[in-house]
Amino acid sequence: MPLTIATWNINSVRLREPIVLKLLQEEAPDILCLQECKSPVEKIPLEGFQGLGYTHMVARGQKGYNGVAILSKLPITDAGARDFVGMGHARHVAARLDNGVTIQNFYIPAGGDVPDRDLNDKFGQKLDFLTEMRDWFHAAPPAKTIIVGDFNIAPREDDVWGHKQLLKVVSHTPVEVEHLAQVQDSGNWVDITRQDIPDGLLYSWWSYRARDWDAADKGRRLDHIWATPDISAAGHNSRILRDARGWEKPSDHAPVFASFDL
Repeated sequence: MPLTIATWNINSVRLREPIVLKLLQEEAPDILCLQECKSPVEKIPLEGFQGLGYTHMVARGQKGYNGVAILSKLPITDAGARDFVGMGHARHVAARLDNGVTIQNFYIPAGGDVPDRDLNDKFGQKLDFLTEMRDWFHAAPPAKTIIVGDFNIAPREDDVWGHKQLLKVVSHTPVEVEHLAQVQDSGNWVDITRQDIPDGLLYSWWSYRARDWDAADKGRRLDHIWATPDISAAGHNSRILRDARGWEKPSDHAPVFASFDL
């Protein structure tokens, strides 16, 4: 049986517990990685998730901010977390499956509104976070690893609704795209979504600011699933559940899925 993984920036797991339960009931991935949980670990609403078979979790949390969690039907062990750039933010957690595959869940900083580190500390923190990821993977090349999460960067021209219009907008600037490319190169990571869906516009995020997000369709692909080359060929069946962006009290992100024959 293939292993199906989903990643979703939920924008408050407690506020949006009903749609997490809806996803787990209707789509039933083996593993769901959440970002921006905005909850201490002890206050993540586990009872409903456990009732649907998600009896395993590793997570790192903060009150009202950041937070990452890995929910699993399969046994997992906590494989640690890293405090990137020493910010004290809950932006990374890892879990290991019994078959030796490691899942790493990232919530890369958004970077604020101004794409200039001299004018915007948050943008500098984002670039430094990416640089530390690059150096970490260079120093300890990963194997049998899948990384997922909200990377807050849409790297390709067809990952955004308007390439030229967004070149100076945080999430699609050349400097961010280059930093993410260096991260990808450092572990020889394979972008599983684009391995499966190589061509065409593809989005996982639509702003709350749009009066009708679906009609405007000004999206960006900010959420990603990558794998190391030793298991990337096992990846398949990638998709983005666009409909979830229209559920009641939605996140501004849609879940991204991939399956692996491992």
